[in-house]
Amino acid sequence: MKKKNQLTEEEIDELVISQADDDNAWEEFVTVDQELATTLSLPPELASRAAFFAQLHKMSVAAWLQRIVQERLAFEESAFAGLKQVMEEKSTYKTS
Repeated sequence: MKKKNQLTEEEIDELVISQADDDNAWEEFVTVDQELATTLSLPPELASRAAFFAQLHKMSVAAWLQRIVQERLAFEESAFAGLKQVMEEKSTYKTS
């Protein structure tokens, strides 16, 4: 049963899509300062596995991990863009 003032997932999707191009519907932009470097802690087993594959690729662990993270981010961004396109197409079908 739906609680009072609680939107369904479909209603939220429709609301977000309808407001996507309306800058006044969104909060102010947040500025994030980029730091030069970040320290990341890995469990020993994961660090050992990363070191093994970095060595296979004749790379430092840091360089190999950076490449892997960049590849994964590119994949995630592509998937997100595809999902956004599907959502936009869905909203076009409903209003047409």
